[in-house]
Amino acid sequence: MEKWDRIISKMDRLLDKVEGILQTVSPLPDLDPSIFESHIAFRWVKRKDAGSIIPVEHPHLFDLDNLVGVDAARAELIRNSAQFVDGYPANNVLLWGERGTGKSSCVKGLLRIFAPKGLRLIEVQKNDLLSLTSIVRSLRGIPYRFIMFCDDLSFDEGEISYRELKAVLEGGIEQKPENVLLYATSNRRHLMPEPMDDNLGREIHPEEALSEKLSLADRFGLNLSFYAFSQETYLAVVEHYAARMALPIEKDLLRTDALRWALSKGQRSGRSARQFIDDLAGRLKIRGYNDGEGGR
Repeated sequence: MEKWDRIISKMDRLLDKVEGILQTVSPLPDLDPSIFESHIAFRWVKRKDAGSIIPVEHPHLFDLDNLVGVDAARAELIRNSAQFVDGYPANNVLLWGERGTGKSSCVKGLLRIFAPKGLRLIEVQKNDLLSLTSIVRSLRGIPYRFIMFCDDLSFDEGEISYRELKAVLEGGIEQKPENVLLYATSNRRHLMPEPMDDNLGREIHPEEALSEKLSLADRFGLNLSFYAFSQETYLAVVEHYAARMALPIEKDLLRTDALRWALSKGQRSGRSARQFIDDLAGRLKIRGYNDGEGGR
């Protein structure tokens, strides 16, 4: 009896998974192109029976001039995006590297430059990649340029949604619309895990298993790397933000406090630099009020 209970329980879980997949790939409702006239950023939101492209009312229009230490990658991304917006051939892009180094900010910052020229950004979560083909198909023929944005993308062993991504990037039987590109960020260079077992001969042809993993990243035409910041790069970012906010603090004290902050975080990155500056600005404001310099 217990054996049959276990079998029934497994079947219930399997049916739940199949139902979830069927709901994910349901056809999209008719898309109203007028939403792209009044908004520039969107998010794919999965519903119970389908999903829809929802406008983001307050998009984060990051200023790319605030990105310090990633000049080469930023310039390449802008160049590729300019080609795309102008109607010339351009590549899908994978931005990979250390966390907090500006990968996501680079993509979001493109809207500030190119939205007036017709660029629109649609964010798709990894769990919704099975809907990617339907989303892309719905954008065909609409007179705007679309970047599908997958942030913090990676896959674990056994996941199947990466195959849908491969088909959209290159290799599916349906031709991808010329007005759609895919930009993704990841902490992994090849998106897929590469355990030591791949090199220990568990498979008859381990090189084929490794090739399957590498082929996904290879389908992004442009791979941009973001490396860990050196101490001087990190301090340059801190000084840039401090100057932009006109913080009243001596340079030596600023650098000393910034290094102490990075040590406590265990990370030197653009993200930790901005977090330090936000904390410092707040402390300086409080100190100013307490000293009677504010609140008048």
